[in-house]
Amino acid sequence: MAEDEKETTDDLNPKDPGDEMGRSRRSTTADGGSSLARRLEISVAEAEKRSGKNTVNMQETFTVYLIETRSMDAITEGRNPAPDSVWRRYSEFELLRNYLIVTFPFLIVPPLPEKRAEFVWHKLSADNMDPDFVERRRVGLENFLLRVASHLVLSGDEILYRFLTEEHGWKEVVYETGFQAKADSRLRALSATFRVRNPDKRFMEMKHYSDELQSHTSQLLRARAKVADRLYGVYKVHGNYGRVFSEWSVIEREMGDGLQSAGHHMDAYAASIDDILEEEEHYADQLKEYLFYAEALRVVCRKHELTQFELEAATQDLLCKKTQREELATGIVPTFSFKGMTSKLFGQEAPEQREARLKLLEEQISEGEEAVKEKIEERREHVEGAWLDIQRFKKEKDKDLRDALITFALMQISMCKKGIQMWSNARECFLKM
Repeated sequence: MAEDEKETTDDLNPKDPGDEMGRSRRSTTADGGSSLARRLEISVAEAEKRSGKNTVNMQETFTVYLIETRSMDAITEGRNPAPDSVWRRYSEFELLRNYLIVTFPFLIVPPLPEKRAEFVWHKLSADNMDPDFVERRRVGLENFLLRVASHLVLSGDEILYRFLTEEHGWKEVVYETGFQAKADSRLRALSATFRVRNPDKRFMEMKHYSDELQSHTSQLLRARAKVADRLYGVYKVHGNYGRVFSEWSVIEREMGDGLQSAGHHMDAYAASIDDILEEEEHYADQLKEYLFYAEALRVVCRKHELTQFELEAATQDLLCKKTQREELATGIVPTFSFKGMTSKLFGQEAPEQREARLKLLEEQISEGEEAVKEKIEERREHVEGAWLDIQRFKKEKDKDLRDALITFALMQISMCKKGIQMWSNARECFLKM
């Protein structure tokens, strides 16, 4: 029994991840480590508003997005063929992502752009049918597809390829996988409360990091919205300058032209803020992507906790069965056990009953050992695959956020230079008066 306990305890200790993800999880469409993005040029070319009836036979207006794909080999050879195209609704992108999450629970599946606008500066429309919002979402959906198609594991999935290239039939293939039942079971399991005795500290730290990433990103987005509001006010006040200078120019003979020209510069400066803040929304969308990435990272960590918990539960159940077998085989029963009490009250079991119970316990122990082996393998695959993908995610995140913040800084510098240029032009106007 001591050896059995040592064996199962050793199996619970986390091991360092290897150099490969589980090959069995890759689809036959993967070509030797080359991502789909290297074989297909993928773009979400345009968005179109349509009307139709929904599942409850009511009229609705929705947006569809045109996905275009072309073979990279054909482009390289200079043939430049017409792209294959399919139209997809946002809900279909959601279905694809949910399928990928269930099929690849050890991977950080890229998030979709928001379905409805959040952290929006209040002067801009939060309507999900607004053309500017639809355009930003089109860019976000294209980014989602490019990230998935660039992932060495996700891009090898056959259903992803069908989503990109087949107008009809891909949904039926998704539902035939039975992923929905797995998704429902996964949601129930992940929402349950459980405590892991021997968690992997790396995943605990990563879960804590995902919480902080979400918190800091949301704070940054809120701060940006406040700054945008103040900036909008400052710019629009310059419109008052323009109005005053224009009205003043009417009563001045010598200074009239200079005042009117300065007023035009002020008006143009005041009007430019709308385009500036619309451009800033694209920067905000980059931050929002990592706000949603934090949840995707947390899901992977939560899934690790679940696999660890299931392994510990299976191991504990196996140890209990082995203890029962030893007690039954030796006849040594703890004095204050339930079995000891029943033996005193009702007498010892007949030899036939004892043999039948031993046989049943042997079968249960055999099944339990197989269950533990399966859970150990599942835990090992998840730890190895997830940790490799977390390292990939970290590098990608560092580069993306650094580039986004640098771009934002350059945007602010450019905006300030335009303000300086406007006042320089106004100064020239004043000097000529």
